[in-house]
Amino acid sequence: METIQVNTSQHVDIDYPLAGLGERIAARLVDLGIFLGLAILFFFFGSISGITNTPTILYTLIILYSAGYIFYTLVCEIFMNGQTLGKRVMKIRVISVNGAQPTMGQYFMRWVFRLVDFVLTGQVLGLIVIAITDKKQRIGDIVAGTTVIRTVPHTTFEHIAFQPVEEAYTPVFSNIEQLTDRDVELIHEVISTYYKTHNPDLIYSMATRVGKHLSITPPPEMNQLDFLTTVVKDYKQLTSKVD
Repeated sequence: METIQVNTSQHVDIDYPLAGLGERIAARLVDLGIFLGLAILFFFFGSISGITNTPTILYTLIILYSAGYIFYTLVCEIFMNGQTLGKRVMKIRVISVNGAQPTMGQYFMRWVFRLVDFVLTGQVLGLIVIAITDKKQRIGDIVAGTTVIRTVPHTTFEHIAFQPVEEAYTPVFSNIEQLTDRDVELIHEVISTYYKTHNPDLIYSMATRVGKHLSITPPPEMNQLDFLTTVVKDYKQLTSKVD
């Protein structure tokens, strides 16, 4: 599986799988389906209400519809964290190749190059370039310094996939209150990625950083994976008492 390495805010490298050509085509079809459905509804209700018989109103609605279609991708990616509705359905999104959130300039650049990738080349050139490039980039992505990765909906703390902490559970470590929900989400993400990739460096790196941040030295009998899992359980116990 082709991946791109993303450096998190905690300076931990996580490999995210790149979105495949099929997923990007499917996302595009979903977006086109939305506009096709809107067009059908427009003409259906327009015919019933008689709006289509009034040229001024008809032309205005056509202009608004066309503008929405043209700027749809740009607006959605800027305000929906690199996703259109189709990308959200397919669980993929645009990121910068350095792992950062793309800037408005990057979104704009890849949107402008849709003319080259799709409009002027019959939807063909962009698909060919995606298929042959290492980072699955179309020309707009190459120019803008972006690519598209597979993702999942944002994980909230309540969704973290650890067993509920027993009511009588006694926290092992102190200073856990120094962590935030986002810190624990990241720890969980690293653990989940480890089980998928079997890359122990992720666990070693995260355990080292968490230990330094909390000024904790795990006991000799506790490996790094157990340490991170225990930290999460301690945090869950702490927050459950606060709630």
